[in-house]
Amino acid sequence: MARTFGGNESGIMTKRVVGTYGYMSPEYAEERIFSVKSDVFSFGVLVLEILSRKTNRGFFHPNHNHNVLGHVYILFKERRVTKVIDAQLRQSCNLSEVQRSAHVGLLCVQQCPEDTPSMASVVLMLGSDVVLPLPKEPGFLMEEANPQPPMQTLHLASMAKLLSMN
Repeated sequence: MARTFGGNESGIMTKRVVGTYGYMSPEYAEERIFSVKSDVFSFGVLVLEILSRKTNRGFFHPNHNHNVLGHVYILFKERRVTKVIDAQLRQSCNLSEVQRSAHVGLLCVQQCPEDTPSMASVVLMLGSDVVLPLPKEPGFLMEEANPQPPMQTLHLASMAKLLSMN
C-alpha cells in the first residue's frame, strides 16, 4: 500500500480504509492514518508469516487466541522463537538468521508507529549485526474472541467422534 508523501509529510488521514485486515497497521485500520510506517507493519506481518508458514488471519492455536503476531511474540518472550519454524525446516535453516528475522518482524508490527523502525532501518537490521531493541507487544495480537479451528481440524475431530461411536 505504498504512497508517496510530499515535502515533510510523514502521514495523512484517509477518507476510507482500503486493504486486508491483519496486514494493515493499527493507526491505519483504527484511525485512517496512513504513514510511512504503514508498509513497514505489513512487511513485518509477511516476515512472520513466512517464518511460521501460517497466515496471520485465521491462525488457530489450541492454547490461546492470539494471531500469528501474538504467537511469535509469546515464543520470542519465552526465548523459543525458533519453535515457530516447521520441524523439518528447522533442521536445514540458519537458526540465528531465523531468530533475527523474527525479532525484526516483531519490531515492524509494533502497536505505535513511533516504535516501528523505518524501512531503511529494517534493511540495515536484516543485513547487519547491529544490536536490536526489544520489541514491545505487537499491534493486533489477538484474533477474534472465540476462534474456530480450521475446517480440516473440525472435520477430522468429527470423523474421529463418529468412528468411536461404532
